[in-house]
Amino acid sequence: MADLFPTVKGWGSGYDRDEVEDFFTRARSAYEDGTAELDGGDVRTVAFELDRGGYDPAAVDAALDRLEAAFVQRRRADHIAAHGQEDWMEQVAERATTLYPRLVRPAGERFAPPERGRGYQATAVDAVLDKLVDYFDTGTALTAGQLRNVTFPSASRSRAYAEGPVDAFLDRAVDVLLAVE
Repeated sequence: MADLFPTVKGWGSGYDRDEVEDFFTRARSAYEDGTAELDGGDVRTVAFELDRGGYDPAAVDAALDRLEAAFVQRRRADHIAAHGQEDWMEQVAERATTLYPRLVRPAGERFAPPERGRGYQATAVDAVLDKLVDYFDTGTALTAGQLRNVTFPSASRSRAYAEGPVDAFLDRAVDVLLAVE
């Protein structure tokens, strides 16, 4: 059987090939059958063990991004067919408004700091959230892919936000952006 993705070179570690192949087989079946066994959220949160000689993480992650978008597009098309475009947009708008209370908080106060240790640099997170505000308020271009691929430098507790809440918030924002792309 041919490899689904390129593998890492040399002694490098990549995603466990069997886990990746099993997941993509299940995802393909769920997508083709239209079953609810998997959805975009499952694709976004899947994790694979690292293994020497495994699949190149960048290649697998890019395929996961495309797969998640396909599941969201399918969900949108099915919803619109059953309930109409206006109902879909109302649901997306409702999800988007749940993001806004945190976006209007002052910079430096949008998330709690980590309980101890290091977290995401608050100024870098705030810059990304400002881009989200611009997207919602003025229509400034921003894609789910850009948001999904953002990385933040690490900072000490006094200048950082806790990573978990930031990641969860950005996942919700990606979901909203995917719903209208």
